[in-house]
Amino acid sequence: MRPFNLLEEKNIKILTSENIEMCFLMPTATGLQKSIMDATTLFRLFLYERGIHDYGTQGQGPQHKQIIRSHIASENGFISSQASLYRPITKNGDPRIWFTGLKKYADTNDILGIFVFEMELYVLNLTKLDIEQILNGIIVTPVADLIRSISQSANKVAQELLFKIRTIAARGQIQAIGTGDTAIGRTLETLLGIAMNSRQEPDYKGIELKSFRDKRGNRKTLFAKVPDWNLSKFKSSAEILNQFGYKRGDDFKLYCTVSTLKPNSQGLFLRIDAKLDQLIETSQELKIGDFAIWQLATLHAELKKKHKETFWIAADSVTINEVEYFCFTKIEHTRSPIVSQFDLLLEQGIITLDHLIKRTSNGKTIKERVSEKGPLFKIKPDKLELLFPPSVKYSLR
Repeated sequence: MRPFNLLEEKNIKILTSENIEMCFLMPTATGLQKSIMDATTLFRLFLYERGIHDYGTQGQGPQHKQIIRSHIASENGFISSQASLYRPITKNGDPRIWFTGLKKYADTNDILGIFVFEMELYVLNLTKLDIEQILNGIIVTPVADLIRSISQSANKVAQELLFKIRTIAARGQIQAIGTGDTAIGRTLETLLGIAMNSRQEPDYKGIELKSFRDKRGNRKTLFAKVPDWNLSKFKSSAEILNQFGYKRGDDFKLYCTVSTLKPNSQGLFLRIDAKLDQLIETSQELKIGDFAIWQLATLHAELKKKHKETFWIAADSVTINEVEYFCFTKIEHTRSPIVSQFDLLLEQGIITLDHLIKRTSNGKTIKERVSEKGPLFKIKPDKLELLFPPSVKYSLR
């Protein structure tokens, strides 16, 4: 897909701020002529996650074609359409999609934003429509009305959560629950009445909570994801630990940060293989070389899943008589990460990876246990705006 122009970027920022989640398609000249568009990997994932369609289980040929009721936006309203989702018998069954009537509203290389509402598809031509004018026009059009309705509905949960955190913050200094890096998250989630989240789903009714000690300037955790062990030389975190770990006290551990910029003290670094669409962790030791692999598409999907909507909650930390206390001070509210930026930020060392692997003994038997809290993908504390559209910031003071 080509880079967005200024109007398209403006439209995307406005729609993101209105909580419209989109995926993008770009019709080619051949596609418009033949009435076909490729259903890209991200688009297929977009439909699958919303329960619209699963190309992965769809058979090839016209008898397996699926029709989804759809709507194409114009400046004045929506035009009824139908989306055909299918896999042809030819071309290895490459997934396709087409919207009836699209040729009247799109030209070659236009950027189409697709969103889902009540299990139907809506098409916005981001190259031709001016969303700002539509939303601010004197006459309220059906397009503006739908966007506002979705936005107001989505913001209900955010406003509810904001009210609860403001109430907590108004208490001032709050004694930490637990100790260490996870104490701040454990404290806030306990106060909100939610269990610590060991699953991959967001914490509060679809909103991910990321709390952090503001003065430390720590990098912010995006998500945890182990390598694809089927593709990797090493087949477990224990193997990585065995090769690169070190003794600290009673534990044998590997706690380190790995980036694309330069090898760390263990001689580990990351690199992106653009041809294979993979992130690869490698060692300077030639006999080891590449040893862990992530598919970039898998990391993109994890980023989108985890940070559909996120509250980044800052707190001041103070220790009194060896007990830590938190005072929650501000929130940055982000939505819909720009997935295409993820790879670029990896290459620039703005997103890095942390290993947190440790082998411990229970002290009673010789049996040992390996624990892995990552690998954690993290972003520098002041670089969120490079990964997310403009955010909303709330003061809690």
